Amino acid sequence: MKKKWLALLLAVMMVLSFASCGGGAAEEATETDLASMSWDQIEEQAKGTDVAFYGWGGDENRNNWLNGTVADYLKENYDINFEYVGMDINDILSKLTSEKEAGETSGSIDMIWINGENFYTAKENGLLYGPFTDQLPNMEKYVDTEDPETLNDFCKPIDGYEAPYAKAQMVMFNDSAVTPEAPKNADEFLEYAKKYKGKVTYPALPDFTGSAFVRNLIYEKCGWEQFQDMKADKETVKAAIEPALEYLRELNPYLWNEGKTFPSDSTALDKMFQDGEVVMNMSYGPFSVASGIADGTLPETCQTFVFDNGTIGNTNYMAIAFDAPNKAGAMVAINAILSADLQLTQYSELRDLPVVDQDKLSDDEKTAFDAVDLGQGVLSQAELLAHRLPEMPADLVPVIEEIWAEEVVGK
Repeated sequence: MKKKWLALLLAVMMVLSFASCGGGAAEEATETDLASMSWDQIEEQAKGTDVAFYGWGGDENRNNWLNGTVADYLKENYDINFEYVGMDINDILSKLTSEKEAGETSGSIDMIWINGENFYTAKENGLLYGPFTDQLPNMEKYVDTEDPETLNDFCKPIDGYEAPYAKAQMVMFNDSAVTPEAPKNADEFLEYAKKYKGKVTYPALPDFTGSAFVRNLIYEKCGWEQFQDMKADKETVKAAIEPALEYLRELNPYLWNEGKTFPSDSTALDKMFQDGEVVMNMSYGPFSVASGIADGTLPETCQTFVFDNGTIGNTNYMAIAFDAPNKAGAMVAINAILSADLQLTQYSELRDLPVVDQDKLSDDEKTAFDAVDLGQGVLSQAELLAHRLPEMPADLVPVIEEIWAEEVVGK
């Protein structure tokens, strides 16, 4: 009798053991086989789940759009509970790095708002899941998959590890009631700074906007083509940008505080412009003037302008963390944000350049996009895109920022 009970007990333990192993194998298969699943299967797996999207939280309007319009759309159409969590990208990458080093396989971040140097770093260090973009139906339906900005981020291959989110482009703006003229190139900008001595400046690098503005001046003085495949060797870069460094040093005496110091970031420059301390401002949000006029922080006489040779544009992207607990849900959410529906609301509510290809839109969708009122003081989407210049390779950016700090500040 005792042997029978022992045999029965062993049989039960073996069944439980196999069940346990089977469960683990099923979970492993879900992870491993995600790339081979049909889209219907991915949507089914995502149904009823939670998705956490982490990224910069400094734009309250965008936070509201994500946690309102986008979250409602995902809940209604896919039964996904979506939440946007504001966190500095450096903290996000630090968190993922710690989890990677600890060997964790399931963290708390599903999606990440990322681009440029941060994408390059994250991808190189295995912090992202992918490739996944070729599985998104809306990539093929709405996005130009041959667009250089779909294939490369700051000249670095994307390889399917991130999907486009919204386009950004450097613009400048002034109050036409205060300074009727707007400089059309770097030389005119120097004359503009001389005329309004002490009333012009730009954010200190490595502020994102300030760094882009300096790169734009480098393009003005040195051209942009040579940088597209340049290696991030400091001496090589310094030699290539020397004409721009000379220009920036010549500019310094006419800037706010004579170029000895610069505003700490774009937010500080925004306040200086609103207070009348400077006569010109700049932004990576091409329609930001319209938003400022609409909410009363900018006068109705503000006008947006770009240089005749163009200004740098780049794209914001969405990626998936390597240890995302809900990769299927993240893919469905990213696919939804690429839809004409949500791209249209982003365009109309946030005035961000959409990433959809106009040639892939239906007639009704084109009409809806064309009907969006972008507001006052801005350039049209067509004019912006006609003056759009490519970014530099991501690894050149910190090199230029280092050289600027050594060769320009206080010189």
